[in-house]
Amino acid sequence: MALDLTIEKLVYGGEGLSRVDGQVVFTPFVLPGELVHVASPSSKKHAQRANLIRVTQPSDDRITPRCPIFGECGGCHYQHADYPAQLRLKRGILAETLRRGAKIEFDEARIAVISGDAWGYRNRTQFHIENGKVGYRQMRSQRLIPAAECPISSPKINEALRKLNRMAKDRRWPKFVTSLEVFTDEVQVQWNVLEAGQPVAKHFFDWLAAEVPGTVPGALDYEVNGDVFSIAGNSFFQVNRSLVGCLADLAIGEESGATAWDLYAGAGLFSVPLARKFGQVTAVESGRAADDLQRNTRRAGVDVESIRQNSEAFLIEANAAPNFVLADPPRAGLGSPAVTRLLELAPKKIVIVACDPATLARDLAGLKERYEIERLAMVDLFPQTFHIETIIGLVRRD
Repeated sequence: MALDLTIEKLVYGGEGLSRVDGQVVFTPFVLPGELVHVASPSSKKHAQRANLIRVTQPSDDRITPRCPIFGECGGCHYQHADYPAQLRLKRGILAETLRRGAKIEFDEARIAVISGDAWGYRNRTQFHIENGKVGYRQMRSQRLIPAAECPISSPKINEALRKLNRMAKDRRWPKFVTSLEVFTDEVQVQWNVLEAGQPVAKHFFDWLAAEVPGTVPGALDYEVNGDVFSIAGNSFFQVNRSLVGCLADLAIGEESGATAWDLYAGAGLFSVPLARKFGQVTAVESGRAADDLQRNTRRAGVDVESIRQNSEAFLIEANAAPNFVLADPPRAGLGSPAVTRLLELAPKKIVIVACDPATLARDLAGLKERYEIERLAMVDLFPQTFHIETIIGLVRRD
């Protein structure tokens, strides 16, 4: 049975919340205040979800999506909202998540909002290939949605997508290659095979290189603020090409001093500028990017102690805290053991670069016993999606 609902608000995850007989219902591709007609809700373990049929009374923030497959493709969630509204809504979601998850009341107006290009910003995109078609997975499904272009991906990635669409139909295409990632600085192109039923022969990459100018055989050198970062295949690097240059400036801010740690250091995006502001910097990375980290700090000519270790294990073994800790954990956040150890070590200042406000709120719920928020910024690294990047500066209460 179809229902008419009024959307109360958006929640983290990209859906709108409404209520039916006291039960919460989540609906995608809606906006606060809209009256919508939805399909009969399907019950899940923790919530009910209802697919949108039509918008009966649209919000003033609603616009026509730019992408023809928006609503089918699972990559974007907010193309139906104009960009200023996206920023406003995300800031509200961040404030509410901290309030609910960490019991922290922080004036929403004090959350700085940093944004760049709303379109064509991605320097890294993953494509799926099936039966000669290239595209993305449907939201909450494994069904392939073919894509001719991707408005949030960079021009060079869209050039690669056009070539892939033609190549995938060629009889030479190895059908066991079913997922590829493209990474680019708009001049060079790196190809990473994500899913393949068997090893891929060198001539496949030679074919890609012949079709897509700028293809590199190994690591890609990515310039950021005058420094060049070597990024090996499948190593993590920030995906927003219009904001990557200012991310370290935002995270480090005006901090300087004798000692600093860069936890979950990745390829060294923060380690290099930290080393120019602190006397002694220790960078900790256990993943694939650990080799990149060592190469990049040497290339930049900065003195960084690079430790190949899990950041949580490093904290547990540490004897004394530095003046400043910068942590850029994965989506799972710091976690309880790391939070507990940071409270014990008690560095003067901590900055967390968080890609999930829910796990950030969980970590802050522990850290707030000894730290208070000094600054808080929402950096919109992922326009048109629900994802929220947060930079939060904490200072120890003495």
